[in-house]
Amino acid sequence: MKKILFLFIFVFAAVSINAQEDKTELLQDLENDQAIKPVTEIQTDISEDQDVMMIAKLKSAARLFGDKYDLTSVIMVLPADTELEILDSDSTYLHVIIEDYEGYVYTKHAIISEAFRPVSPEPEIVEEQAVVPEAESVQETQPVQEQQVSRFTYLENKYGSNMAARLMAGKIWKGMEADMILDSWGNPRKINRVISGNVIKEEWIFRNTWLYLENDVLTEWGPIR
Repeated sequence: MKKILFLFIFVFAAVSINAQEDKTELLQDLENDQAIKPVTEIQTDISEDQDVMMIAKLKSAARLFGDKYDLTSVIMVLPADTELEILDSDSTYLHVIIEDYEGYVYTKHAIISEAFRPVSPEPEIVEEQAVVPEAESVQETQPVQEQQVSRFTYLENKYGSNMAARLMAGKIWKGMEADMILDSWGNPRKINRVISGNVIKEEWIFRNTWLYLENDVLTEWGPIR
C-alpha cells in the first residue's frame, strides 16, 4: 500500500513539473515573439491607407553600428530615449535611421512602436507676377540715334568735341588716361595690378586685346593670343 501511494505521489509530482516547464517555455516563446518580431510582420496589421512608420525608442544607451557583421564599425553611441525610424529588422538587429545616419542597433535595447509619419504641407500656390524694374535706363528706352547723341554730348562736355569724336569711334592711343579708356571701351574683363613704390602698373584684359598702363596712363597694348 505504501509503495502504491509513493508511486502515485511521484507520478503526480512529475506531471506537475512537466506542466510548469511547458508553461514557462510558452511564456518565453511569447516574450521572444514580441521582442524580435520583424518589422515587416508588424506592419501587416497596419491599414494601407495609414501613412505610419515604425519607431524604436532606446531603453538604454546603445551603439549604432555601420555594419551589423562588424562590431568595430561603431558610428556613434546613442543615449537612452533616442527615437529611431526602423527600416528593417531581424532576430538580433534593427536596421534604423536617425537624421543623416543609417545603421544597426540591438533589438533588445529598443521598444518598438508605431507613429504616424508627419505629412509635409503642400506648397502654397502663389500667383506669378511680372517683375517690374524700378527704373529703366535711358539707353534702353531711347532710340539708338538719341543714345548716340546723348553719349556724344556727355563726352563733349567732359573732353571737348575732338576728343569726344575719337572716343565715340573707339580709338586708343599712348598717353591716354584710364578714364578715357573706360569711356571708349568700357570696363575690362580683368585687371592685373602690381605696385612698386610710387609706380602702379596695370594690365587691363579685354576680349581680344590687353592694355598696359602705368599710373593710369596707357603706355602699350597688344592682341591676346
